[in-house]
Amino acid sequence: MHSSSSDLRLALAGLTALTLAMGVGRFAFTPLLPMMESDGLLSVSQGGLLASVHFAGYWVGALLAARLSFSPAVILQLSLVAIALTTLGMGLSDDMTIWLALRFFAGVFSAFTLVLVSNHIVKRLQVGGRSDLQGWVFSGVGAGIAAVGLGVLALMADDADSMAAWQITGAVSLALAVLLCLQFQGKFTSGDATSGPGGTPERVPLAWRPILAYGALGVGYIIPATYLPVMARDVIDAPLIFGWSWPVFGLAAFISTPLAIRAERLFSNRQIWAVSQYAMAAGLLFPAFVSHISAIIIAGVCVGGTFMVITMAGMKEAHRIAAGADVQRHIAVMTAAFATGQMIAPAIAGWAYAAAQSFAAPLMLASAALALTAILLTRQPREMKVLGS
Repeated sequence: MHSSSSDLRLALAGLTALTLAMGVGRFAFTPLLPMMESDGLLSVSQGGLLASVHFAGYWVGALLAARLSFSPAVILQLSLVAIALTTLGMGLSDDMTIWLALRFFAGVFSAFTLVLVSNHIVKRLQVGGRSDLQGWVFSGVGAGIAAVGLGVLALMADDADSMAAWQITGAVSLALAVLLCLQFQGKFTSGDATSGPGGTPERVPLAWRPILAYGALGVGYIIPATYLPVMARDVIDAPLIFGWSWPVFGLAAFISTPLAIRAERLFSNRQIWAVSQYAMAAGLLFPAFVSHISAIIIAGVCVGGTFMVITMAGMKEAHRIAAGADVQRHIAVMTAAFATGQMIAPAIAGWAYAAAQSFAAPLMLASAALALTAILLTRQPREMKVLGS
């Protein structure tokens, strides 16, 4: 069992890894999209294409993560450096083809990082009796979103352009990645499989209802996660006001997972998951029907305050369903379902916006998908019994 200080250092390292991989690698594009559009570098629909290509990379990374045979620590180190370099590269070229390649590979390595952190670090904290720290690991995503959002806000106040913003974000990310590589040196190994007869890893059947619900999360959260600052700018064209929409989203994500860990004392993992999906579904409807900055902020709080709770709940569900080496397969399949939803939705939303100058239709469809799969998640007594919930 780890010492308390060792567990704290591990949780902090996991938090920081997700700050870089998700807060920056995945989501720096969101607050920078309005800047890039204002600089005349791309349109909203082209931004949707870039987002979808990024999530296609995330989908590929999720599928490959289940088959990785190299040292998890080495893969994690390489992934963090690659995320920083692809972020930096966005500010070194204005060629759309290069951007597409950079966003694709950023997606691949972001998926690697989430799967590895969710498997190895979350498991170590549980084994060490520090499940209370798991929420802080996942709060790293919100921390990264808030930090990048505030940084972009400061750059907009200083009249910096989007290329400079990418360069600064990438340089800071690279320094952070190097520090994390030192922290993860030899930190964990892959030799924790549970074997069945003949020495092969024991495989548990996939639970498809949680997988479908997790896929709906990809559809539901990604429209505001891609376009929230664009929505805010459309209702109030003042950077120092609409620019706050993304830090608020990140702050809600940051505080949500530690609070969800506390809620586990009273509610089951799936109950927390389902309630979070209902809250997200409701949040998506505000900007669909109300054209005001307050509706955007409410959506940011509802979506930002639930998407990482659902992510954490999904990863914990995978650990409960399976064991040993099979956990990574379940996490990878859930992540692939999630990535499928988020790969499709930004492009569709971008096209809808180009046609109607509104995100209302895709927001309503995403809200319905979240609500329906939340019902499926909680109304399965037979599967719930099998899964021990």
